Amino acid sequence: MRNQISSRFKRLLLLLVSFLAACSSLPQHVYSYQSYSLAFQHPEYTQLGRDFAKAARQHDGRSGFFLLNNGLDGFVARSELIARAQASLDLQYFIFREDKSGMVLTAQLISAADRGVKIRILVDDGNTQDGDERLLALASHPNIQVRIFNPFYYRGHNELVRLLEMTANKSELDYRMHNKLFVADNAVALIGGRNIGDAYFQVDPDIQLGDDDVFTVGPMVKKLSQSFDEFWNSVRSVPAQAVVPELATADALDHFKQQLAVNLGSLEKQKESFVNQAQSSQVLTRLFTGTPNLAWAKAQLVYDSPDKKDVEDDSLEGSLIYEPIKEAVKSTRSELLIITPYLIPGVEGMKLFQQLHDHDVSIRILTNSLESTPELFAHAGYSRYRKPLLKLGVKLYELRAKLGEVVGSGETPKMIRYGNYGLHAKQYVFDRQRVFLGSMNFDQRSMHLNTEVGLIIDSSELAKQALERFERLTDASNSYQVLLLDDSTSNSESLVWRTKEDGKLTEYRAEPSKSRLQLIKEDLMSILPLDDEL
Repeated sequence: MRNQISSRFKRLLLLLVSFLAACSSLPQHVYSYQSYSLAFQHPEYTQLGRDFAKAARQHDGRSGFFLLNNGLDGFVARSELIARAQASLDLQYFIFREDKSGMVLTAQLISAADRGVKIRILVDDGNTQDGDERLLALASHPNIQVRIFNPFYYRGHNELVRLLEMTANKSELDYRMHNKLFVADNAVALIGGRNIGDAYFQVDPDIQLGDDDVFTVGPMVKKLSQSFDEFWNSVRSVPAQAVVPELATADALDHFKQQLAVNLGSLEKQKESFVNQAQSSQVLTRLFTGTPNLAWAKAQLVYDSPDKKDVEDDSLEGSLIYEPIKEAVKSTRSELLIITPYLIPGVEGMKLFQQLHDHDVSIRILTNSLESTPELFAHAGYSRYRKPLLKLGVKLYELRAKLGEVVGSGETPKMIRYGNYGLHAKQYVFDRQRVFLGSMNFDQRSMHLNTEVGLIIDSSELAKQALERFERLTDASNSYQVLLLDDSTSNSESLVWRTKEDGKLTEYRAEPSKSRLQLIKEDLMSILPLDDEL
């Protein structure tokens, strides 16, 4: 009994210490580890730079773009760029999982650094899981720097302790870097919605998240690198050596390398391994052996400054991603398509939709269903907007967790059969002439709390590709169309979910869910006034 009390007291003490620690920022000495650096300035000295520079010169200052909808292609693109890089690699991610795909890419990064490539890795600290911290060991390599954006003081993974720290320092820790960017030799960039991890490359049977990358070459790459530099040199980006000194050591890196060798050896022996599947990617082979199918177009880089909240408060000059997105939406004349995993428009968003409705603009939106959402709180917040959106004439579609048709999902039939598909892509198509692709969801967190990055590309060709993806995913065999049923006799309104199952149209009068418990949880969560956090 005494031992049990002592154990409980220690846990309580840990919580209290962590709570008090959370009330203060990181010690000032951490900033002594920071050094100012910029992206590699001479891509023309590298093979990647030479390969794509010639094509870029032939297109009058336009940049080249190629959409990667398939998750495995997203993995292969990163793997190929790491292998081909000769000078530099810059990685900026909200999530960098050290799962199977993450370990493969990490091992390749170490190999690139061993041959002299300079690598900078910037990751957010808001959504780390147990094991992800092993990435910090790379910081002891002489050619690798690792920084953490807006780190927590508490370095463990006890959710209660992290919640206490978040509560005590909410104004700072609620502010996260949601950007996704990968730049090789300042010559080729990948930008979009994918994080690093099995779910995002669609190789995990437990959860497969459909998403996009935009393979980018030409003048836009240097602009993307400049945005990376802005975040890298921000005071909020703290070197790994300052955050977790014991992990950023040579011994920790050696131990991690040994673990990687064992895990990767086991992975390579599996005949069904995604690594073996990735070697047969035809899309990437064509991209790297020439420049076919690239869409050459003008584009606008849109992103939030690393000090976004100060920019919003007008206490600092900078950029905000929502402003140019809002202008693009307002300038739409005939049709707006939105693909977003989380849809919480808020007052501002609903005003935009009202304006479009008043000007007879067609609006179609695809988001996650209750079955497919990876974030139940976000879906609960969205559920309150369904009826108001439908009353504005918005056509609303919710993606099913088990697709009837695999084409356009980025997934394989083998993985689809698990029925754990979810939407993670963020695309907006304006009048079938321009398209936004990036990290910004149409929700309050993306608009006001997280930093985001993306491209508005003036390309009817890419808009057509995005439209085709939208049409496939909103097909009745892949999604539910949500309709508003008006019963004049009882003067009431109710929702209907229409879909196609086994080739037959089916309607649900109650929201489809994976379980009764999931539905109950959503109902309870929807009561909470958390829109600003979602």
